[in-house]
Amino acid sequence: MPNCTSKVSQLLLGGSCLSRNDPQLLAFQIPSGYGYVVLTGVGSMFMVMWKAFQVGKARKEFKIQYPIMYSPDNNKFNCIQRAHQNTLENYPQFLALLALGGLEMPIFTAVGGWIWIAGKVAFAKGYYTGDPEKRRQGTFGYIGLLMMLGATTKFAIRLIRGG
Repeated sequence: MPNCTSKVSQLLLGGSCLSRNDPQLLAFQIPSGYGYVVLTGVGSMFMVMWKAFQVGKARKEFKIQYPIMYSPDNNKFNCIQRAHQNTLENYPQFLALLALGGLEMPIFTAVGGWIWIAGKVAFAKGYYTGDPEKRRQGTFGYIGLLMMLGATTKFAIRLIRGG
């Protein structure tokens, strides 16, 4: 274990200054209700797989061969691919907010996660029409993202305060 003289040196230089007497080192408690957070994560994986299958079906229908990511002349395929790609681009943030916010407010965070998932499905359904403007039908999903962000921020503040 590093020999740390202050919390400031730990924050600036990294490493752990935890002692064996520090309860944070010895125990980690998952709140009751965290199972809902886990199920939300599982649900999100099904949503991502559903979108991947939609891209696969569109590849077959429109004869877009791998490794072509976007078609130079098929906007409908591009909309289907883009809906999936957009979700993948935002998925790490979703998972981090879900996991961390769920440690503070598991039910609230899980509800936010399901709102985000529903928003991503509505986003995709709108995009799949071939009219990119219809993707905005899923904008309500940001409400869920903000809920998870709020819970994660609350968790961070509690950790900083040591409580």
